[in-house]
Amino acid sequence: MASLNHNVLIVSQNYEPMSVITAKKAVILIYLGKAEIIERHPKWVIRSVRQVMPFPSIVRLVSFVHVPRKRIVLSRKNIIKRDGHRCLYCGATHKPVTVDHVLPRNRGGEDSWENLVCACVYCNNRKGNRTPEEAGMRLAKKPQKPNHLFFIQHFVGVVDDRWKPYLFMN
Repeated sequence: MASLNHNVLIVSQNYEPMSVITAKKAVILIYLGKAEIIERHPKWVIRSVRQVMPFPSIVRLVSFVHVPRKRIVLSRKNIIKRDGHRCLYCGATHKPVTVDHVLPRNRGGEDSWENLVCACVYCNNRKGNRTPEEAGMRLAKKPQKPNHLFFIQHFVGVVDDRWKPYLFMN
Protein backbone atom coordinates (compact mmCIF):
# COMPACT_ATOMS: atom_id res chain seq x y z
CA MET A 1 0.00 0.00 0.00
CA ALA A 2 1.43 3.35 -1.03
CA SER A 3 1.48 6.41 1.16
CA LEU A 4 1.02 9.96 -0.05
CA ASN A 5 4.33 10.65 1.72
CA HIS A 6 6.10 8.42 -0.82
CA ASN A 7 8.85 10.21 -2.81
CA VAL A 8 8.22 11.35 -6.37
CA LEU A 9 10.89 12.75 -8.70
CA ILE A 10 9.96 16.07 -10.29
CA VAL A 11 11.60 17.05 -13.57
CA SER A 12 11.52 20.32 -15.48
CA GLN A 13 9.78 20.92 -18.77
CA ASN A 14 12.93 19.70 -20.55
CA TYR A 15 13.16 16.55 -18.35
CA GLU A 16 16.00 17.78 -16.14
CA PRO A 17 15.75 16.45 -12.56
CA MET A 18 14.81 19.25 -10.17
CA SER A 19 13.94 17.78 -6.81
CA VAL A 20 12.08 15.11 -4.91
CA ILE A 21 8.60 15.85 -3.59
CA THR A 22 5.90 13.87 -1.82
CA ALA A 23 3.20 12.07 -3.78
CA LYS A 24 0.66 14.37 -2.14
CA LYS A 25 2.36 17.46 -3.59
CA ALA A 26 2.68 15.74 -6.98
CA VAL A 27 -1.05 14.94 -7.03
CA ILE A 28 -1.87 18.57 -6.23
CA LEU A 29 0.37 19.77 -9.08
CA ILE A 30 -1.29 17.29 -11.46
CA TYR A 31 -4.79 18.27 -10.34
CA LEU A 32 -3.99 21.97 -10.85
CA GLY A 33 -2.68 21.23 -14.36
CA LYS A 34 0.87 22.31 -13.48
CA ALA A 35 2.43 18.85 -13.93
CA GLU A 36 1.85 15.62 -15.79
CA ILE A 37 2.73 12.04 -14.92
CA ILE A 38 5.73 10.78 -16.89
CA GLU A 39 6.20 7.48 -15.05
CA ARG A 40 3.68 5.76 -12.83
CA HIS A 41 3.97 3.03 -10.27
CA PRO A 42 2.68 -0.19 -11.89
CA LYS A 43 0.79 -1.55 -8.88
CA TRP A 44 -0.44 1.48 -6.96
CA VAL A 45 -3.28 3.89 -7.66
CA ILE A 46 -4.80 6.83 -5.84
CA ARG A 47 -8.54 6.61 -5.31
CA SER A 48 -11.04 9.29 -4.53
CA VAL A 49 -14.81 9.01 -4.34
CA ARG A 50 -15.21 9.70 -8.07
CA GLN A 51 -11.84 9.05 -9.61
CA VAL A 52 -8.92 6.62 -9.85
CA MET A 53 -5.53 8.11 -10.68
CA PRO A 54 -2.23 6.34 -11.39
CA PHE A 55 0.28 6.68 -8.56
CA PRO A 56 3.08 8.97 -9.84
CA SER A 57 6.74 7.99 -9.76
CA ILE A 58 8.00 10.87 -11.93
CA VAL A 59 6.14 14.07 -12.78
CA ARG A 60 7.08 16.74 -15.32
CA LEU A 61 6.24 20.40 -15.02
CA VAL A 62 3.99 21.48 -17.90
CA SER A 63 5.41 24.99 -18.24
CA PHE A 64 8.86 26.41 -17.63
CA VAL A 65 9.41 27.58 -14.10
CA HIS A 66 12.72 29.06 -12.99
CA VAL A 67 13.47 27.47 -9.66
CA PRO A 68 16.73 28.44 -8.00
CA ARG A 69 18.85 25.41 -7.19
CA LYS A 70 18.59 24.25 -3.63
CA ARG A 71 21.75 25.00 -1.74
CA ILE A 72 23.33 21.97 -0.11
CA VAL A 73 24.32 22.96 3.40
CA LEU A 74 27.99 22.58 4.29
CA SER A 75 27.93 20.35 7.36
CA ARG A 76 29.93 17.53 8.88
CA LYS A 77 27.14 15.08 8.02
CA ASN A 78 27.04 16.19 4.36
CA ILE A 79 30.85 16.04 3.98
CA ILE A 80 30.81 12.46 5.26
CA LYS A 81 27.90 11.58 2.94
CA ARG A 82 29.61 13.22 -0.04
CA ASP A 83 32.71 11.10 0.56
CA GLY A 84 30.68 7.92 1.09
CA HIS A 85 31.80 7.37 4.72
CA ARG A 86 35.27 6.62 3.29
CA CYS A 87 38.57 8.06 4.48
CA LEU A 88 39.94 10.00 1.53
CA TYR A 89 43.51 9.32 2.67
CA CYS A 90 43.56 5.53 3.24
CA GLY A 91 40.20 4.48 1.79
CA ALA A 92 38.98 2.79 4.99
CA THR A 93 35.22 2.47 5.44
CA HIS A 94 35.13 0.41 8.63
CA LYS A 95 36.88 2.88 10.95
CA PRO A 96 35.33 5.82 12.83
CA VAL A 97 35.51 8.92 10.62
CA THR A 98 35.83 12.62 11.22
CA VAL A 99 36.21 15.72 9.05
CA ASP A 100 39.69 17.04 8.22
CA HIS A 101 40.81 20.39 6.81
CA VAL A 102 43.10 19.67 3.82
CA LEU A 103 44.81 23.03 4.41
CA PRO A 104 44.76 23.38 8.21
CA ARG A 105 42.79 26.25 9.71
CA ASN A 106 45.85 27.68 11.45
CA ARG A 107 47.39 28.14 7.97
CA GLY A 108 44.41 29.92 6.48
CA GLY A 109 42.34 26.87 5.53
CA GLU A 110 38.65 27.65 5.48
CA ASP A 111 35.48 25.68 6.03
CA SER A 112 34.53 24.94 2.43
CA TRP A 113 33.49 21.98 0.29
CA GLU A 114 36.91 22.12 -1.41
CA ASN A 115 38.93 22.11 1.85
CA LEU A 116 37.02 19.58 4.00
CA VAL A 117 37.31 15.82 3.58
CA CYS A 118 36.22 12.71 5.40
CA ALA A 119 39.15 11.09 7.22
CA CYS A 120 39.54 8.23 9.65
CA VAL A 121 40.77 9.22 13.10
CA TYR A 122 44.14 7.53 12.48
CA CYS A 123 44.84 9.46 9.25
CA ASN A 124 43.55 12.73 10.73
CA ASN A 125 45.96 12.39 13.67
CA ARG A 126 48.83 11.30 11.41
CA LYS A 127 48.34 14.33 9.15
CA GLY A 128 48.03 16.74 12.08
CA ASN A 129 48.47 20.43 11.27
CA ARG A 130 50.25 19.75 7.99
CA THR A 131 49.19 19.65 4.38
CA PRO A 132 48.81 16.19 2.83
CA GLU A 133 52.03 16.72 0.87
CA GLU A 134 53.98 17.61 4.01
CA ALA A 135 52.60 14.54 5.78
CA GLY A 136 53.42 12.28 2.81
CA MET A 137 49.75 11.49 2.23
CA ARG A 138 47.60 11.65 -0.91
CA LEU A 139 43.92 12.36 -1.32
CA ALA A 140 42.02 9.69 -3.25
CA LYS A 141 40.06 12.42 -5.05
CA LYS A 142 39.86 16.17 -5.10
CA PRO A 143 37.04 17.39 -2.83
CA GLN A 144 34.38 19.50 -4.51
CA LYS A 145 30.96 20.94 -3.87
CA PRO A 146 28.20 18.49 -4.85
CA ASN A 147 25.50 19.71 -7.23
CA HIS A 148 21.77 19.18 -6.81
CA LEU A 149 21.82 16.08 -9.04
CA PHE A 150 24.51 14.49 -6.87
CA PHE A 151 22.34 15.31 -3.86
CA ILE A 152 19.33 13.51 -5.32
CA GLN A 153 21.43 10.52 -6.47
CA HIS A 154 23.35 9.98 -3.23
CA PHE A 155 21.53 11.69 -0.38
CA VAL A 156 17.94 10.85 -1.28
CA GLY A 157 18.87 7.75 -3.24
CA VAL A 158 17.13 6.11 -6.14
CA VAL A 159 13.76 5.31 -4.64
CA ASP A 160 12.40 3.87 -7.86
CA ASP A 161 14.25 2.18 -10.75
CA ARG A 162 12.24 4.33 -13.18
CA TRP A 163 14.26 7.33 -11.91
CA LYS A 164 17.62 5.99 -13.16
CA PRO A 165 17.41 7.25 -16.78
CA TYR A 166 16.67 10.75 -15.48
CA LEU A 167 19.31 10.82 -12.72
CA PHE A 168 22.22 9.13 -14.48
CA MET A 169 22.06 10.65 -17.95
CA ASN A 170 25.57 12.17 -17.66
